[in-house]
Amino acid sequence: MIRYAVFGFNRMSVEAINRLDCNCVIVVDQAPERLKQAEEKGLTTAPIDFRSDEDLKSIGIGKDIKTLFCFFPEDSDNVFLTLSARAIDPELHIVSIVDDPDAEDKLLAAGANKVINPYQICGRKIYEWIKKPDITNIIDHTVFGRQDLHIAEVEIPVGSPLEGALSSELQLSTRYNLVLIGVVDKEINEELHFAIGERDYRLDAGDILVILGPAREIRLFRKDVSNVGKN
Repeated sequence: MIRYAVFGFNRMSVEAINRLDCNCVIVVDQAPERLKQAEEKGLTTAPIDFRSDEDLKSIGIGKDIKTLFCFFPEDSDNVFLTLSARAIDPELHIVSIVDDPDAEDKLLAAGANKVINPYQICGRKIYEWIKKPDITNIIDHTVFGRQDLHIAEVEIPVGSPLEGALSSELQLSTRYNLVLIGVVDKEINEELHFAIGERDYRLDAGDILVILGPAREIRLFRKDVSNVGKN
């Protein structure tokens, strides 16, 4: 029996799925290539339109689905999905991520039971790392005591202007008032390599940048990184 519906197949939703019974999960995404990736992992998928109430009902919302995960990258899509699903099933448990912290209230008003800020999650994961003296010194000298700081993971997509660039060339502190904490260089391994010392990393699609800074600057950088095909 399908009990969990996951909308949006990405790195964060995969982490959530890994903690569920995969036999009870159905994945919905608007991109055929991401549905194919989910199927390759042995997951059940459905190429439905999340804007259609009838499509939502067709996968079990209002009947068998007990928990809905809204993992779309756009807050507006997660708000729309939350509103639609809540109208169909008042008892449905809805968990959503949020990109812009200002959208959290909208998601709660739309009917989400739990809103997750990925920046805060990432921050908790590497809290101990940030306490290292070298990293603390970098933060002190670049973010000027800002209070609205978040930590985010930014994956480099295919065609990004950052493909082929060196990590030392990013100039995050001057262009965005951000700090590069480290790089997950997939050619090496899946570990986070701190951006401290002599080591430089050539960036490829699929690599992940771990950055720290104000939410607005993070959103701007994420948009620029995803500006596929424009160098």
